[in-house]
Amino acid sequence: MEELTISMPAKINISIDIKNKLASGYHSVEMIMQTIDLFDVITVEKTQSGIYIECDNPLLPCDQRNIAFKAAELFFEKCPLKGGARINLKKNIPIAAGLGGGSSDAAGVLKALNKLYNNCLDDIELTELSGQLGADVAFFLSGGTQYAEGIGDELTQLTDLEGVHILLVNPGFPVSTKWVYNNLDLNNLGERPNIPALIKAIERMDINYIARNMKNVLESVTLKEYSELKDIMNNLIGLGALGSLMSGSGPTIFGIFPDGDTAKVAKEEFLKQYKDVYHTMTIGRWI
Repeated sequence: MEELTISMPAKINISIDIKNKLASGYHSVEMIMQTIDLFDVITVEKTQSGIYIECDNPLLPCDQRNIAFKAAELFFEKCPLKGGARINLKKNIPIAAGLGGGSSDAAGVLKALNKLYNNCLDDIELTELSGQLGADVAFFLSGGTQYAEGIGDELTQLTDLEGVHILLVNPGFPVSTKWVYNNLDLNNLGERPNIPALIKAIERMDINYIARNMKNVLESVTLKEYSELKDIMNNLIGLGALGSLMSGSGPTIFGIFPDGDTAKVAKEEFLKQYKDVYHTMTIGRWI
């Protein structure tokens, strides 16, 4: 095999809690992550040497600043087989949106390169490489519904929350994750999620409970700065969502809907004001 195309999904956070700040500068987190069927498409071609990236979004750098490039660099440092890669990224996941697009691309590059180079790394080695790239990358090696602890890299696979209708509304401006964490007041996080109760609700597929009780303490920073996001939340509820939340550090807001028809009607309403509106479904793990 000389070339491989892989589709890598976005994620939403069903809940995020922050426990404390670590000496490393990272924060200790507790959260539930969920993959959805909004995909970047990554084509990786084997070459004799070197790493080359091209992308259809001009806002993304195509050099060492791109996390997909860094993933390829780490892979070739670890893999005993010599070679290179030409990587093409077709971006459908909005950038700096709280949807994990960069982390998903990095995981996709690791997975694709490993297949092209005869599975030269085992699962443990791939997970170790992903940890060097970012806290969310390991999650995207398998996806589905996962509980994350530590800095987001200690993962436990949960019952797959498949087939739930999700409407994403991205307001069209980026939010820096670093900025959000730098402005986080650990003594003023607002209402915190009951994650054990949410995990039990996932096990019994209680969508109503999940939608009503999901919480993201990072909203204490992002919503304070961008009041428009709270308006989007309220409008999602007004258009039939069972609950609404900010994904990651924002700014994408999502709503959980009881059925596809209600979600489609809501999508049409939001498209009158926003360009990046997506009716998606939750999807399960793929390994």
